[in-house]
Amino acid sequence: MVDTIALVGIAVGLSMDAFAVSVTNGAVQKKVTPSMALRMAGFFGFFQGFMPFLGWLIGKAGESFIGSIDHWIALILLGFIGIQMIVESRRKDEDSEPDELNVRRLTALAIATSIDALATGIILPTAVRANTVPLMVLSVCLIAVITFILCLVGVWVGKKFGDLLSDKAELLGGIVLVLIGVKIFCDHMLG
Repeated sequence: MVDTIALVGIAVGLSMDAFAVSVTNGAVQKKVTPSMALRMAGFFGFFQGFMPFLGWLIGKAGESFIGSIDHWIALILLGFIGIQMIVESRRKDEDSEPDELNVRRLTALAIATSIDALATGIILPTAVRANTVPLMVLSVCLIAVITFILCLVGVWVGKKFGDLLSDKAELLGGIVLVLIGVKIFCDHMLG
């Protein structure tokens, strides 16, 4: 039987970067729609669930390789998108809309925030006692659902902050993305 408490803890821990990015994106968008919030939460939920499953499939053979580059990928992707947001915030006037959250941008954000889940997938079966394929599938589905819910809430929390910050939201959002990338990098290098 799956250790549900451990699994929920892992799912919440894995989803925190995606939650923070959802808050940031909710803050920088002038118009947050339910479809945009659902799409963002869907991307993050899918990748947070898919990456541990992929890590599990790769298994121990890929553990050292993934662990050696995951922090670099997160730093580069989040740093690039964050710097792009900062530059755009300096160019735009108050009436312009931030860059659309298109599939390419959402995919990059989702991969950057879920790359640690890839490595987690290698140890997940042991950590939560998901020692069969059905239990592993159930585990990654729960991770995806928890991430989806937290990110959906995050978009709307971000929208409230964005309304308060108005024209500074995109600049602050870009800074937050860069800082999340640096945090992931430092956690790995110092841990």
